[in-house]
Amino acid sequence: MGFRKKNKSPPVLSHEFVIQNHADMVSCLAMIILLGLMFEVTAKFAIMFITVQYNVTQVLDEKIEPVNLYQYGPKDVATVFFYLLIAVILHALIQEYILDKMNRRLHLSKTKHSKFNESGQLAAFYLFSFIWGCSILTAEDFATNPTFLWEGYPHTHMVFQVKFFYICQIAYWLHALPELYFQKVRKEDIPRQLYYICLYVVHITGAYVLKLGLMLLVPHYLVELLFHASRLFYFSDENKQKGFTLWALLFVIARLLTLTLSVLTFGFGLPRTENQGFSLAEGNFNVLTIRMTCLAAICLTQAWMMWKFINFQLKKWREHSQNQASKKKAAVSPKSKPHKREPARGGAANGVVKSDEKTSPRARKAKAS
Repeated sequence: MGFRKKNKSPPVLSHEFVIQNHADMVSCLAMIILLGLMFEVTAKFAIMFITVQYNVTQVLDEKIEPVNLYQYGPKDVATVFFYLLIAVILHALIQEYILDKMNRRLHLSKTKHSKFNESGQLAAFYLFSFIWGCSILTAEDFATNPTFLWEGYPHTHMVFQVKFFYICQIAYWLHALPELYFQKVRKEDIPRQLYYICLYVVHITGAYVLKLGLMLLVPHYLVELLFHASRLFYFSDENKQKGFTLWALLFVIARLLTLTLSVLTFGFGLPRTENQGFSLAEGNFNVLTIRMTCLAAICLTQAWMMWKFINFQLKKWREHSQNQASKKKAAVSPKSKPHKREPARGGAANGVVKSDEKTSPRARKAKAS
């Protein structure tokens, strides 16, 4: 793990060496990019990695000062790469200075240790993203005016906060792919994590291009934050399970909200707008094929999540019912009664025999004569 001191240093450039020092290597690469700002020759390339690109200055009628808006383009790949490096560094810092210290106190098993680290990292990310997303929705009046999703489409320009939010989201979920190697994730856990990482990357990238996903991310992140926070409390104390009940309720509500907004946007809102057609230059994707593809992708994803949720709840219900049945069976079973000792039969005869056995051979002869 990066930033961690080890007594035995593995061979240079070996797998263990890369895993232990990956955060230091990534920090050096990020510092090289930042040092590029100091020289005039490399500054124009370094700025492409660090700052948000494709800014456009517009003068609106209701505002005196010009407004800086942003578009998307191929240079965003460089910006995503730089903030992917930052995400790897922050991941190592949280793991080293927070989660590892908590793990030493809790003394968890290997399975719970891996899940605890996963939930700790995701809970920190969901909390930060939820607060940031709520601030954007409040500042831009998205929450009070959902019709903004289709009114005035195509939304060719974005404010800085919206674009930077999407850049950081894509960078974080892309950084989760190499972290599967850096964190030595168990083989049986890799497919499950790959599923949701790829789903996040595809859906957030599509939302960034179509500019229609911020209102869906914020409630989803709230539900996921509650789940991973509840799992952290459960690992610290197995009696703390009330958070999962609230999570189950909000999970269903979030799925219904996502489906409702998706159907309203792609099924009713966008088909009634004036700008119908396909144009990459203008960022207009308002055609029937793309609308139905996006709606089908969202509906299938929500259906898959509900299927996993129902199976998870049924599994927990079966385990709970089995535990209750075993407890009732143990309580109903009769208690073992202590057995009374039976009186020895033929006690006098036994006593005679014992006393006879104790007499000496001379006494026996005298008795016989």
